[in-house]
Amino acid sequence: MKQAKLLAQAEQKRVSALIDAHRYSARNHAIFALSFFAGLRACEIAALKVGDVYGADGQVRDTIFLTAGQTKGDEANTVLVSKKLSKALAVYAAAYPRHTSKRDAPLFFSAKRGGFSAQTIVNLFARFYTLAGIKGASSHSGRRQFLTELADKGVNARVIQALARHKHLNTTMRYIDLNENKLRNAIELI
Repeated sequence: MKQAKLLAQAEQKRVSALIDAHRYSARNHAIFALSFFAGLRACEIAALKVGDVYGADGQVRDTIFLTAGQTKGDEANTVLVSKKLSKALAVYAAAYPRHTSKRDAPLFFSAKRGGFSAQTIVNLFARFYTLAGIKGASSHSGRRQFLTELADKGVNARVIQALARHKHLNTTMRYIDLNENKLRNAIELI
């Protein structure tokens, strides 16, 4: 199975600059943040409602509760919101206060004000990666990057599995990138 490409720091900056130049930059940054900072899949991002992410007071929740219908595995689950993700979601709410006050509305909207489908989210990622000249990246790149960076920082594999919302640890392990530099760094720890 071919894995989605991990982005180098320079590639992440190129994508971010392209998003900044787009008229829906706050929305697009929030979509990318949900993938890169929480590991959400395109179908999960598309399924989010405003009330899933923002409390009645309009503040970003510290936990997003996904219903069974919003997940790939048809099982309810939780997503913890990091400070980086919270910041991107707060910027989004500030940019679109009328939209984010409608609790039952889809979290993300198109230019026609309809909600995004999972395919629309996939296409959005593909568009920005193509514009940035990045080959091999997909809507799953952020999820894979999220899990690999946790592993690189020494987070326990079971914790990563829980954050990935995987049933099996071997599924999680397939996401984590290994390369010669990581292997060499590991043996130098002895």
